[in-house]
Amino acid sequence: MPSDTTTGAHRRAARLGTTPATTPAATTAPARPAGRPLGAEHVALTDDLLGRWQRRNGERTLPHVIAQVRTSGVLDNFRRVAHATGKPFRGRYPFADTDVYKTLEAAAYELARAEAAGGSVTSNSAAGSNTTGNSTAAVRAFYEEALALVTAAQADDGYLSSFHQGADATVPPWSDLAGGHELYNLGHLVQGALAGVRRLGDHRLLTVARRFAELVVDRFGPGGRAEYCGHPQVEVALVELYRETGHEPYLRQAEVFVERRGSGLFATAPSGPAYYADHAPLRDLDTVSGHAVRMVYLAAGATDVAIERRDRARIEHLLRLWDDMVRTKSYVTGGIGSRHSDEAFGDRYELPSDRAYAETCAAVGTMQWGWRLFLATGSAAVLDHVERVLYNGFAAGVSRDGTRFFYDNPLQRRPDHLDGRPADPAEPLRRPWFGCACCPPNVARWISGLQDHVALETPDGLTVALLTACRVRSAALSVEVVTDYPWDGRVTVRVLDARDAPATLTVRVPGWATTPRATVDGTSVSMDAPDGWLRLTRAWRRGQEVVLDLPMPARLVTAHPAVDATRGAVAAVRGPVVHCLEQADSPVPLDEVVVHDVGAAPPSDGAARDPVLAHALTAHVSRRPAPSDDPYPAADRTDPDRTDPPTPSTTTPVALVPYHLWANREPGAMRVWLPHT
Repeated sequence: MPSDTTTGAHRRAARLGTTPATTPAATTAPARPAGRPLGAEHVALTDDLLGRWQRRNGERTLPHVIAQVRTSGVLDNFRRVAHATGKPFRGRYPFADTDVYKTLEAAAYELARAEAAGGSVTSNSAAGSNTTGNSTAAVRAFYEEALALVTAAQADDGYLSSFHQGADATVPPWSDLAGGHELYNLGHLVQGALAGVRRLGDHRLLTVARRFAELVVDRFGPGGRAEYCGHPQVEVALVELYRETGHEPYLRQAEVFVERRGSGLFATAPSGPAYYADHAPLRDLDTVSGHAVRMVYLAAGATDVAIERRDRARIEHLLRLWDDMVRTKSYVTGGIGSRHSDEAFGDRYELPSDRAYAETCAAVGTMQWGWRLFLATGSAAVLDHVERVLYNGFAAGVSRDGTRFFYDNPLQRRPDHLDGRPADPAEPLRRPWFGCACCPPNVARWISGLQDHVALETPDGLTVALLTACRVRSAALSVEVVTDYPWDGRVTVRVLDARDAPATLTVRVPGWATTPRATVDGTSVSMDAPDGWLRLTRAWRRGQEVVLDLPMPARLVTAHPAVDATRGAVAAVRGPVVHCLEQADSPVPLDEVVVHDVGAAPPSDGAARDPVLAHALTAHVSRRPAPSDDPYPAADRTDPDRTDPPTPSTTTPVALVPYHLWANREPGAMRVWLPHT
């Protein structure tokens, strides 16, 4: 990781709750003394980057995902079971059902948002391309059709998996827990159902989900089959289902699944037990390993269970795993998974840029785990990394227009790298869909719920956890946050309403901000925030303003010396945003670029010509070609062509674009890490 990364080791403030869990309005609401997260009923994103992403999601990404779910046959797989069409299952993967469930989750959020605004989901010029739009009625039509098909496909005993159902099914139910994914499917079914309840007041899908969950509790509960799914995810969902319903067997079942894993059920399964997070009990691990998505999904579920069981030892262990992952197994973008083989974590500091897998779903899983770990510990450092993932490793997974995606997210693309594509230089690097389409609907559902990860209601006030333009309503304080973060470091929190009694407004101060300043109504206040939180307690009045200024100089960061792949190189970062160099912006071949310095100012007229350059940095680079074609010259050979480092007057200015915006123009080489003088 870069040397400026702030980890939880020196900003940890672990706190566990002692009060009963409450029914949440947001993604999670565990028992914790600091309060509960506020969801879409209380938080609305407005006009900065996250708000624009969310509008793009409703106007472009969700309609695109719905169209792909239809054309790929995923919806037809439910139809073949519900109506006995006699048609074969379409696709290779038994977890394709989750494409529908994730899309239903996103649709519930976007329908509620559009209907609350009294308008349609229509085209948006800010999305980056011309669109014909998509009406709320069309999204509603998909929602109703999919819900009806899912309901009709459910078996009498509650079982639901279109791959394993139907007269022509070749794999019997529950016969392949390593790869069958029935429980993984249930996890996403539950999350889609809870979105319907919480955002639309619609309990229909929840009825389906509970019937399936009851079957699972009967079959795999204490005294049942001592087994578990090859892909964790159901654990998180079962805890959420418990929080919604208060039905304790769901929590107990989630705990059972967490505790059983590592008992060797998949010791002889394809790819080996680590692939399934089954090589050792979670409690015994000292580092994350194996399939990256499975591992962070399991850790998220274990965190939820520990919160509800008030298991301090488990939380501390999970925090140690998180810190180790952030320090030794995460890219500067927050991406995880350094091996294409098994989509897996590598060894500590095994972080090759050009072979980074960094799956988009792994970014979602990291944020899912990190948010829960923050709720359990109050650690601002955990949120710092969640933010790093959000603006870099996750955001790179979707194109600027919202309709093309990356499955994996490398930090370097070589000039001749085709990645299995035909040798057509005009073909876009991102793709509209995948045969294994887990990532696009995961993007849609996560962006639709971004507001659920912004603010917390506390017993004595309000906490602003993510810095973004929004309106937040709580019992003690209601505020409007005005900012152009992450492009601008000024964050204004304006009080809209306040109770008569004193209240505490708490705002996260990112760990990268070395000289933050704050004022209340123009008067400076102390910035004593060693744990990453600015706390202001007073009797607030409507119209008062807190202004947090976070200077955002462009900076060059290095990696830990044990990361061999980036030794001698630097990456450019401004605020939480990592930048990269694309060949389109460099007259120097990227394999020969040497960077000398970086500044915050973008190229003079670049933003006017190309919106990808709107928030670019400017770096000065020079060209250092290889002295010969000899791949392994003698170490003591003197390079006759080597000269002293060039002076600034002989360097070339180039634009470094935000990493999440790369590959939105013509395909070409790209580098995050650049050799440095």
